[in-house]
Amino acid sequence: MARPIELLLLRNVENLGIVGDVVTVKAGFARNYLLPHALAEHPTPEKIESLKDARAKAQAELSALRKRREETIAKLLEHKITLVRSCNDQGLLYGSITQRDIADALVAEGFAVDMRAVRLSQPFRRIGSYHCLIQFERELKADITIDVKPDRMLESMIEAQRAAAEAEAAAHESEDEAPAADAKAEGKPEGKGKKGPKSDGEAKVDSKTEGKPGKGAKAKA
Repeated sequence: MARPIELLLLRNVENLGIVGDVVTVKAGFARNYLLPHALAEHPTPEKIESLKDARAKAQAELSALRKRREETIAKLLEHKITLVRSCNDQGLLYGSITQRDIADALVAEGFAVDMRAVRLSQPFRRIGSYHCLIQFERELKADITIDVKPDRMLESMIEAQRAAAEAEAAAHESEDEAPAADAKAEGKPEGKGKKGPKSDGEAKVDSKTEGKPGKGAKAKA
């Protein structure tokens, strides 16, 4: 197995280093990529010294870039974007939403986000709400919300609105019926046929008339 080798970077290489850095890489990576593309060469004291000014400039640019990215991440925390797309009645998009679409939408809103910073495991293919990670570096990342909405009213949305309206109307109807039922119950008269106890005057009259013969009755001799 080939041993790792040291190379001097002649240009900035993402996730590896900046110009003037001496890095250790795998032999295959050096042979197949860095050396053929003139991104690095074998280090010598003279070459390292000649790249000293270029390295200082690259460090200043990298520091400024990191500061801008930190500001962007701070603004993106809990940020939400809305994308409107054509779809069928089941909410399936005619196409899909990719990293490029999300990056373009963020750039349109004033965020300096490159497509490579959009970490999307797979494209969005349906109407709905999604989460997406925006990451520049290991610790510079933010989770944003993406609402994918249809460009027209879908049949399922119309049905949902109709059902909600019917439910609301039924709720109002039951609320209106409840007070009327309570009022009817409070004013209901006592049942017919029920007689209260007789008064004292009625009792006296009854006692006087008990045993009294009617008119025309004759006493027996």
